[in-house]
Amino acid sequence: MPAAAVGTFASHATAETAVKELGLAGFDISHLSVVGKGYHTDEHVIGFFNKGDRVRFWGTRGLFWGGLWGLFFGGIFVTVPVVGPVVALGHLGAMIVAGMEGALIIGGASALSAALYGIGIPHDSVIQYETAIAADSFLVLAHDTPARIEVARTILEAAGATRVDVHVGLGQRKAVPEVA
Repeated sequence: MPAAAVGTFASHATAETAVKELGLAGFDISHLSVVGKGYHTDEHVIGFFNKGDRVRFWGTRGLFWGGLWGLFFGGIFVTVPVVGPVVALGHLGAMIVAGMEGALIIGGASALSAALYGIGIPHDSVIQYETAIAADSFLVLAHDTPARIEVARTILEAAGATRVDVHVGLGQRKAVPEVA
């Protein structure tokens, strides 16, 4: 039964520390995802993909996203309505791309909402995570067995997460709930 631990971090530095600690604990990088804004909204920052599948940003978080981009397989830079520009790396980034390609996004849901809901995250939690990202927080997600996720929860808390949620019994969903 798949499970996920989602840690909410107030800064990119603490999110990066969490990713490093999960790696040191033996978590496969393909089981991790990082989501956050690419930059503060008061800056004029542009992102683009080059031939090496790396994203380059100008601004305060360029080094952070550039460094993480090289670690993860798959990623996307999208603009989410109300939230603004968002970067998603890892499995969740691939889910967003798949959702966009497969017309998963319906009923006014954003690509991020559709991807989170699509992997089995409850709708109420999806809303909380989008709100956190809109407030410049970062999400670090670990996907694995329930036993491994308990280890991830402990690591995320120790790394300085402001909140850690564990979701057990996740499964792929093909549609997102209606937006009220």
